[in-house]
Amino acid sequence: MSQRPSRVHIREVGPRDGFQNEPEHIPTDDKVRLINELGRTGLKRIEVASFVRPDVIPQLADGAEVLRRVEVPEDVRLMTLIPNNRGLDNALKVRETFHEAAIFVSASETHNKKNVNRTVEESMRENAVVARRIREEGLGCAAVIATSFGCPYEGEVKLDRVLEIAERFAEAGATELGFGDTTGMANPAYASEFFTAAVERLRGVEITAHFHNTRGQGLANAFAALEAGCASFESSFGELGGCPVPPGSTGNIATEDLVSMFHEMGVQTGLSLPGVIDAARSAQAVLGRKLTSHSIVAGPVEWATSHN
Repeated sequence: MSQRPSRVHIREVGPRDGFQNEPEHIPTDDKVRLINELGRTGLKRIEVASFVRPDVIPQLADGAEVLRRVEVPEDVRLMTLIPNNRGLDNALKVRETFHEAAIFVSASETHNKKNVNRTVEESMRENAVVARRIREEGLGCAAVIATSFGCPYEGEVKLDRVLEIAERFAEAGATELGFGDTTGMANPAYASEFFTAAVERLRGVEITAHFHNTRGQGLANAFAALEAGCASFESSFGELGGCPVPPGSTGNIATEDLVSMFHEMGVQTGLSLPGVIDAARSAQAVLGRKLTSHSIVAGPVEWATSHN
């Protein structure tokens, strides 16, 4: 069994994956302010924008402006999500504002068709071209495989199929491979099996776990991935997010809850937990509703024990 990592990397995806699911328009000023606040928590990687068509996800139509205006420490790397060649064309108009670009596909044919109206093979052919262009620009290239742990339309998604897609991404030049539990179908036993196999088979690339808390198993799955040797995670402050296809797929695991768990286990993240909680509470105020993470309500363990 792989040795548990003593330190992990966390990418904050709330400003993209989280905001895209919000039905009410979030003003650009508020987005910039929240990203700047996240940038002061010790985060080194933040996913900020997606260059999808504005009519598809209107909430992210101001992505270029957000990128131009954010002011985060110089060592914070900003990522954008790139759906296709046209999306990359638009992103490159503000090339100087970000450091990494992510391409994506669903492991499930049905989900990929509903999400981007293409077969998996069609998406992979264009992804290979986009990946080459990303590398030629000197940008970091990450690849994300949605529905890696199951599909709401097809059910089980074979582990070998997911890893074969991952190998194709690596061959195309991706240096990071993210595995998305898009609608919260993973369980800890399978997460352990999955990441044990992924760590063994996909050597030389960074392997990232992206879990959703749709059915309350997100942190347990993250723990299982950690025990299997995974040292890179994505999460969203306030447990924002979810998948727009299909409805009912609720948020990502909360960054503050993930950091709280890791810190209590002695796993280093480099993040200020009180800072992340404050940022999540700021998002709660902007959205005007209660968010669902536990740490927003309870605070860190050290706060609780200091008052006993």
